[in-house]
Parts: sequence; structure tokens; C-alpha cells
Amino acid sequence: MIIRNIEEKDIDEILAMQALCFPGMVPWEREHLESHLEHFPEGQFCAEFEGKIIGSCSSLIINFDEYDDRHTWDDITDNGYISNHNPDGYNMYGIEVMVHPDYRRMKIGHRLYEARKDLARRLNLKSIIIGGRIPNYHKFEKEMSPRQYVQEVSHHKIYDPVLSFQLLNGFLLMRINPNYLPDDRASGKYATLMEWNNVDYMPNTKRFYKTALPVRICVVQYQMKQINSFEEFANQVEYYTDVASDASADFAVFPELLTTQLMSFSDEKSPSRAIRRLTEYTEEYISLFTELAVKYNVNIVGGSHFVEEDNGKIFNVAYLFRRDGTIEKQYKIHITPNERKWWGISRGDDVKVFDTDCGKVAIQICYDIEFPELARIATEKGAKIIFTPFCTEDRQGYLRVRYCSQARAVENQIYTVISGTVGNLPQTENMDIQYAQSAIFAPSDFEFARDGIVGECNPNIEMVVIGDVDLEILRRQRQSGTVRHLKDRRHDVYGIRYRKN
Repeated sequence: MIIRNIEEKDIDEILAMQALCFPGMVPWEREHLESHLEHFPEGQFCAEFEGKIIGSCSSLIINFDEYDDRHTWDDITDNGYISNHNPDGYNMYGIEVMVHPDYRRMKIGHRLYEARKDLARRLNLKSIIIGGRIPNYHKFEKEMSPRQYVQEVSHHKIYDPVLSFQLLNGFLLMRINPNYLPDDRASGKYATLMEWNNVDYMPNTKRFYKTALPVRICVVQYQMKQINSFEEFANQVEYYTDVASDASADFAVFPELLTTQLMSFSDEKSPSRAIRRLTEYTEEYISLFTELAVKYNVNIVGGSHFVEEDNGKIFNVAYLFRRDGTIEKQYKIHITPNERKWWGISRGDDVKVFDTDCGKVAIQICYDIEFPELARIATEKGAKIIFTPFCTEDRQGYLRVRYCSQARAVENQIYTVISGTVGNLPQTENMDIQYAQSAIFAPSDFEFARDGIVGECNPNIEMVVIGDVDLEILRRQRQSGTVRHLKDRRHDVYGIRYRKN
């Protein structure tokens, strides 16, 4: 038998094994296990026997003191994605152990626990904490409370396959948490919070709690004006990237459809044909922003650009240009009647969340922010900031984007950013006038900016707004804010199902 770290090729076997180990409980999705390997690959173990996966366990590192005493499994695992994994934390937290039913009584669980302990020693962690199930409690819940049941198991008067095993492996009971796993009916939704202390732990005085995780954002309110060449466009874009860099910004955010400014020196009068000509600049656009992101050391949300794909369809695509030279893209999912009528734009299908050196972010282009389901899906996938490049021609359209963006910030406890175009392109059909007041929004609570507005531009003039958002404050407020929208959702009453292609 081999105990080793889980690899991506093992995921399908582990998912199949989970269905056998925990019938009736909500299983992992592939995205969860992929996220585990992304955030803490050395903390994910499996047991392999004769080429078959017969056991596995998952974990993450946290500062346990930062979490509520009555936390749930969703709280401690960031809904199973472990995107809250903290490499500088003090405690390893075990979130699941499972053994294939056909291979039990081979000390597989014990070996997986020993692998965790060895890792905790190597990483000089203070302890391992687990929220353990008590799967036999349902047989006794009419006769005794969870506390009485745990006491009887501790005195070896009752056998519980999980709790008895954990006690034998040196874990000590801390407390009993209610509503830990809502779908764990066998345990009555209770979990025993238990801890194994690393006696080899050596306190390191250089370690400290991270009290702030600031991210600086420069939002560009971009002037649409007549130009005569791509070089003029590039100069205007580089100027604002330089401004963001001088301010030590982590992100520079440009508006939707800023490349339609290139249509101002085109002699094509038909809007649909003008858009197809605009797509010919795709390679130059990508090359320009990629170079600027690296040169000025800033992540750039490059507004959006029309892209023609091999099937002849045209999409409205927002690009993320990371400062390490890598690129991501988000297709606009909801197409406005105006985009369909004038330009024949096709719809995208995927809600993307992107990893950056400042945490996970999402991009939702203009109209997309007006559909709350998309922001909730992005939040559940780990996004802490949603960028919304937009382009609106009047105040009414702008206010729809603004109000919805502010609502998304409140209901998802995230930061939202809107960046719009101003000015006009008199000779360009369907892009002749613009209206915007770009801004950075926060949830509305004591620790955030007054009125939930981190900063905003003056309406309808060319300028930037620069503001700092703090992801550590966001994390704390999700745990203990005045209101806790993510924690207080009624999953028993409603839900959102994302139909990914």
C-alpha cells in the first residue's frame, strides 16, 4: 500500500469512492478537488493499493483563532473550495477522510492520519483540528443528547466508527458543534471538534497574524474621442496604465468596448461590417495590453473587445492581462437587444473566476452585472472582487449598472468595480454618445467605506479613481459582520444551479 499526495488523475476515482462512502450526502464536485490541489496540494493524501485508490483525506491550513467557535463545515472550508487556505497559519484543519468500503480494517484511516501528522511536524504547525462526524448517533438520539453520546463513546460504552477511531489516534475533544454538516443526518448534523497537538511544535516569533490584505485598484473613466490610428489608441491606453503604475495599483480597469474608438478612423458606415473590421485588431490589442501589464507591473482588466472566432460568430470578450504575462478571458453572457440588432453579437456561456496575485476575481461585462445569479455563482467559486467594464449612452442605462453593482456588493459581501466610457464618437454608428460615473463599491457595514463607496469619478469627464479594498476585512465581515448574507442563506428553501457546458 502506498500513501501519497493526490494528483489530478485520481479525481474521478475519488469522486466514485465518495459516493460509496457517504451515500445520501452531497458529494464533492470535480471543481472542489481541483481547487484543493491548486491551493494546498501537499495536504491532500490518498492510499493506493494495487493501482487502485482505496482511501483519501483532504485538509487545509488556517489560523483557527480567526474563526467562530460555532463554525460550520462550509465556514471553515470556504464552501469546500479551501480558497481560505493560509500557508502562514498555525493549524491544519482536516475536512474529510474516507476509506473504500471493500478495504476497511486495513488501517488505511490510521495511515492517512499519520501522513497528516508527519506533514504537520514538517511544516511546524501547532495542531491538527478536525470536525468529526458521529454517524452512529442517530441510533441513540431519542435516548440521549449529543454530549451524553460522546461521553458514552469516550468511556467505550458505545462504539462510533469515526469518534472511536479519532480518540484512538490521539485526538482530544474540544466541543460539539451543531449544524456542522446540514446533510449529515446520521450525525444529527452535529460534529465533534477535536484536536491533536504537535508536541514538536516550535513557536516562531517571526510569525504574525495578517491584519490587512489591501488591493489597490485604479479605475479608468476613458474618453472616447476621434483618433486617426491604432498608435494614438495605444498612446492613450499606455498613459493610463502608467498612471496606475505610478500609484502602485494592483489593477488598472478599462471600460467595455473601448476598442470601438478604432472605428472612428474607419470609413465603414455599416455597423455590422464595421464591427467585423474591428475584430481584425484583436492580435494588436492583445499584444499591446500584454506588454503594458508586464512593463508597468500591473494587472489590467482590458475593458472588452469584439472577437471573431473560427465559426464566424462575434463575441464581446473581456480580457484579464496579468502582470506575469498570462492572459484570461471572459465572454459576455447576456447580450443586450442593441448589441443583437446593430452588431449581431453572440452569447458566451461560462462564468469564469480567475486567480491573481491579489486573490480570486471575476469579470462581468455591463449587462451581466444586472443578473444576480452570475455574481452569486462567481462568489461561490471564490471571487472577492467583480470587475464590470461597461458602456452606456445615457444616465438611465448607467444607473442600472451602478445600482446592480452596488446590490451585488451587499448581497455577496464582495467588492465590485465599474469602469465606463465618456465622451462621444460623432461619426460612429451606435457609439455616438457615452455616459458614465465609474466607481469602486464595498458591502455596507461599519468596517467598510461610508455609503459603501470606496471611491467614484465625477460624472462624464475623463479621469481615474484610485482606491484600496481590503480582502482581510472582507473575510472578517463574512464571519462576524452585522449581517452575514453568505452564511444566512436558506439553502433548504432556494438555490442556484449553474449549468456549465
